[in-house]
Amino acid sequence: MKKRRKVCYCNTALLLMILLAGCTDSKNGEAQQPSNQASAVQSDEKHTEPEESTKIRKDEAEPITESEEFATKAANDTSSAEEKSKEDNVLAAEKIEYARVWLQLGPNQEIDELNVRHISAGEPINPNDDTSASYPEDVTQLAGSRLVNGSVTYHGNGDGTIHVYNVPLRWDSADDVEKGVMREVTENIIKNRKTVYVDTGDNEKIKRLIDIMMIH
Repeated sequence: MKKRRKVCYCNTALLLMILLAGCTDSKNGEAQQPSNQASAVQSDEKHTEPEESTKIRKDEAEPITESEEFATKAANDTSSAEEKSKEDNVLAAEKIEYARVWLQLGPNQEIDELNVRHISAGEPINPNDDTSASYPEDVTQLAGSRLVNGSVTYHGNGDGTIHVYNVPLRWDSADDVEKGVMREVTENIIKNRKTVYVDTGDNEKIKRLIDIMMIH
């Protein structure tokens, strides 16, 4: 009887040991699982952090880019305004020159329109005759609205003087001129050009001529 009790006690003790061992393994497994989950969360945070950091840096950079674009646009606008201002000043100076030349040399001052035409160097003095000599320099032709107003053809030297060419506003037909004569006539126009100093003129008269000026 005592032997059976001893065996029973041994079996009971062995069963308790097995149960305790099982509980211990279960607790260890549960303890490891949160640790693995924490590692996964930390890993996700590591992957997410650079993306958020990059996004923040990008957002911070955008105002700087917009500011630079605005500064560039403002600089371009200023440059364009300065160029336009220079062009306007040059045109105003040219108009004053045209008016002064006409006031001094124009055959008729009582005109209702002052036409301005630019002729490039190399163009024939008489455009209706292929034997005509050509202008050796750029010239400007001033004329009224009618033939009786006459014309002035000149080259500005940029020093207050001009070269004046005695060119008619309208040429005779080439059929009415003997062959070879037009070449001689136009070459003489070049040889006999005159250098003239241009006066400043009257401001009121200059303003009036500028108001009726037509630049072609």
